[in-house]
Amino acid sequence: MAVSLLAREVSDLCLGKPALRSISISATVADALSVLTRIDEGYISVWSCGDHSSKANSELHCRCVGKVCMVDIICFLCRQENLLQPATALRSPISGLIHEDVGLVRHLEPHSSLMEAIDLILDGAHNLVIPIKSSTSKRKNFLKKASSISSLHNDREYCWLAPEDIIRYLLNSIGLFSHAAASPINSFNIIDTNNVLAVHYDESALSILPLISQALIHQSSVAIVDLDDNLIGEISPFTLNFCDETVVAAIATLTAGELMAYIDCGGPPDDLVQLVKERLEEKNLEAVLEWVEEESSTTSSSSSSICSSSDDEFGSGSGRSGKIGGYSARVGRRSEAIVCYPWNSLVAVMIQALAHRVGYVWVIEEDGGLAGIVTFASMLSVFRDRLKSIG
Repeated sequence: MAVSLLAREVSDLCLGKPALRSISISATVADALSVLTRIDEGYISVWSCGDHSSKANSELHCRCVGKVCMVDIICFLCRQENLLQPATALRSPISGLIHEDVGLVRHLEPHSSLMEAIDLILDGAHNLVIPIKSSTSKRKNFLKKASSISSLHNDREYCWLAPEDIIRYLLNSIGLFSHAAASPINSFNIIDTNNVLAVHYDESALSILPLISQALIHQSSVAIVDLDDNLIGEISPFTLNFCDETVVAAIATLTAGELMAYIDCGGPPDDLVQLVKERLEEKNLEAVLEWVEEESSTTSSSSSSICSSSDDEFGSGSGRSGKIGGYSARVGRRSEAIVCYPWNSLVAVMIQALAHRVGYVWVIEEDGGLAGIVTFASMLSVFRDRLKSIG
């Protein structure tokens, strides 16, 4: 069985995966925003395509160079210069949102091994772009005539794999790793205590934007702690990804603790909405207020937010609420932090993260003190070591 697992190709993990939706690197931020509000996925892939007339190196004509989500757009609009002219900022090129130097997206051939995929994830990749079975001529023609949300490149469709997909796949063979899986997480060197992103609840939300950007890149979150450094909640990119672009107004005016309550599943309380409007006026950010009100008036007020205990990151439905700081009509998740203890088993923490559709779990002590964080990447490192020893 171990040899069989090592022999698995990444194409085995792609069965049933939908084709990637994509947008061109030449598009604007407004274009990306429009696409994200029309699809169910939390991210859209960004592609750079060369000269299709040449037949040489045809596989290199189009490459996925990154991905964009609502959090990227929110962080971009929260920059000081963009807060003054949000409508103008939306006309900026999407290329300014791509972290090409970080290598968050990597291409991988379908015959590549499971070990190769794990190595790329441990090297920092968020998503592996893999060709899937070629479309029929009829479907290809349909896709070429379809809307700007394309899924066809190099005459092929692609899907992508995330760390969550590999963790789920390995969980199906957990018997191979029974000893390691049953061991407590503090018996491995996987609890990160040095790179924990944490802020006190009374800090300005605008000042923690760099931490939110880091959390997005590292697939973690920003912990909100009290004066005793006990964990009381989080501001997670996974949660922010369900907000619409008008949450920029809240980030520009609220504290971290207030923002945590504002973005919690179910929509912001009316008193916080009013507070945001008052503070926008106090900070002479009338342009943001006017933009928010304009965005709200052009969005259907019938869209309602949904709160579910499943915390399904990519639930069904589309569209966004017209209310300031509104949520997607897709299922959202609460800002309550997902936690475990150092003595919890690896498999228990894996299942906990998968159940809540997050790529990390906070580790706390008995008294509520924040001890660190465990991510999918650190979990995968354990399985990689076991696979190497088996091989």
